[in-house]
Amino acid sequence: MQRIMLRSKIHRVTVTQADLHYEGSCGIDEDLLTAADIRVGEKIELYNINNGKRFSTYAIKGAKGSGEISLNGAAARCAQLGDLLIICTYGSMTDEEVETYVPKIVFVDEKNKFAGLKK
Repeated sequence: MQRIMLRSKIHRVTVTQADLHYEGSCGIDEDLLTAADIRVGEKIELYNINNGKRFSTYAIKGAKGSGEISLNGAAARCAQLGDLLIICTYGSMTDEEVETYVPKIVFVDEKNKFAGLKK
């Protein structure tokens, strides 16, 4: 049996940009992509802490060290600048894999800079 499990989470990032007319996606600071093991083009689920909206799009690389969290295209309608988001990825795992897998939980500071991993 395969189970869909949390693979990674970037916790409480702040939206820094929104561009309704861009083709789509969510730009994420390269440092955060690396810390969370999120690949460019990977499907991501986003949860808006401010308004409760849940939506999905795909990740694109933001400038390294920039703190960028940009919502583009239709996703720009789901949050406003300054809103707090949780960004998650999920993966399919066997029961055996689930027993040993530990998701990457990434914390940021008030400027969306990498602040550490959950231990």
